[in-house]
Amino acid sequence: MLIKVCGMREPSNIRDVCNLGVDLLGFIFYPKSPRYVQSISTHAGIIPNMSDDKITTASSAIQKVGVFVDEMPQTVITHAYNYHLDYLQLHGSESPVYIDNLRRTLVPDILPSIKIIKALSIGTAEDIERWRAYEGHVDMFLFDTQCKGYGGSGKQFDWSVLEGYDGNIPFLLSGGITPDDVERIRQFHHPQFVGIDLNSGFEDEPGIKNIEKLNTFIANIKQQ
Repeated sequence: MLIKVCGMREPSNIRDVCNLGVDLLGFIFYPKSPRYVQSISTHAGIIPNMSDDKITTASSAIQKVGVFVDEMPQTVITHAYNYHLDYLQLHGSESPVYIDNLRRTLVPDILPSIKIIKALSIGTAEDIERWRAYEGHVDMFLFDTQCKGYGGSGKQFDWSVLEGYDGNIPFLLSGGITPDDVERIRQFHHPQFVGIDLNSGFEDEPGIKNIEKLNTFIANIKQQ
């Protein structure tokens, strides 16, 4: 199971999370988010190894995910290049045409192995059907709770509606996952379910993850 920790911002907290055996780190480039990574000029030299090809630990290389919401394509491309991002996570109303244009610009000349995650906000079974518009355009979905903002709401949706997802694109499960959800995740099964996205349920404050809670949760998840 892939474990993605999103909303990272502070250098020392990032270093601590890197040592927990996570697979992906999410950096939010959306100015209205309380977890916003403010600017390349401010953070490129501060966030450990963010400008290198990989964030490396003693045991693994952690992939970097840049989170964007209806951002100008050139801004996305600039951030992807400067941070050597492995994934772009698009959390707004980005169209398949927008996504295709991004990919054509980045692949193969700038970031040949870049992958694209499309986040879909889920409230009802009907919302699942939106995946069909992105078939053949994205590498992964992230199913999140439908709310007024864009992620980080701390609220969960009814995971049973994902039984209606019959696509072949793998997905991450997001939306209000907390330290108490280990058994709930163990009981969730779907052929395209490949990982979980952790954010506000493991924070002491926006952008600051509780290392003890994360460590215990990850250890329990990996025991299954």
